Amino acid sequence: MGACQDSRQIRPASAADSADFAALIDQAYAKYVERIGGKPAPMTADYAALIEAGDVWILDIGGRLAGGMILRDGSDHLLVSNVVVSPKCQGQGLGAYLLAFADAEARRRRLPELRLYTNEKMHENLVIYERLGWVRYAEREEDGFRRIFMKKQVSG
Repeated sequence: MGACQDSRQIRPASAADSADFAALIDQAYAKYVERIGGKPAPMTADYAALIEAGDVWILDIGGRLAGGMILRDGSDHLLVSNVVVSPKCQGQGLGAYLLAFADAEARRRRLPELRLYTNEKMHENLVIYERLGWVRYAEREEDGFRRIFMKKQVSG
């Protein structure tokens, strides 16, 4: 098996993951800085605080950080406010794997819908989300970024 296809585990992040997770975010989002004209929102988040709040989930493959996501409860939905996969592991279905976990987590939390947003200039992400069944429901400027908002009904 390849390094990105070894034993997979999604687990809650711990304080010990904070620096490595922030570094992974910087690696994965660096390609968007020039396109967007500045750092994307995920590159400026306070991951120590998000981990302390219990919102960060880590994708561990073979004992190594390969990705993760931020999940937050809304009143009637689970917000996936960030999905990240290591550049070394992109294109291997791990983003879909993380989103399937989000779907299962929403079911566990008894929330009927998943929501997310992405920068309109991250067009490759829009293609992936739409292929996975997400639909657009709004577009607007928020926190200085043009964002596209998407949703998906929780399966089962």
